[in-house]
Amino acid sequence: MNMTQTMDNQNFTTTLLVNQTPREVFNAITNVRGWWSEDIEGATSQLNDEFIYRAKDVHYCKMKLIEVIPDKTVVWLVTYNHFNFVKDQSEWMGTHVRFDISQEGNKTQLLFTHEGLVPKFECYGVCSPAWTHYVQGSLLPLITTGKGHPNQGDLITAEQGHPNQKESETTTAMELNK
Repeated sequence: MNMTQTMDNQNFTTTLLVNQTPREVFNAITNVRGWWSEDIEGATSQLNDEFIYRAKDVHYCKMKLIEVIPDKTVVWLVTYNHFNFVKDQSEWMGTHVRFDISQEGNKTQLLFTHEGLVPKFECYGVCSPAWTHYVQGSLLPLITTGKGHPNQGDLITAEQGHPNQKESETTTAMELNK
């Protein structure tokens, strides 16, 4: 895991460095059902595509692809979001989820950034480890082996970075990642 936080940039980021080509990385990113959730509703690969992510009653969001440059960049705009464990339901609204692909020597780098997901957000302690899980623990193996570890149906666990409703007040990010 490589999380980068500086004084200028408090957005959540994580980076992957793989032997696969930029095309293979791009194809994995846009295969959202292969790494985030098998139950994604909607299209996930073309400019202006819109999709819905739902994890039980814990998290529901709508994303719109606002930038798609094959083998280089994918940007999602969060057009709607609801968490059952935060007071301020606007935390993710209008934020951008970015996937920036670049060549680093003979390897391909993926820089994942959730622009607007910052430490002051109530959800940061849950959302940042969840993104780390999905990017490092699911998107990475999808890129490198062809098989990710997306949510399946209603099956989500605290290990995947989602609190259940009763634990949300007391569960910390550290506890979620045991």
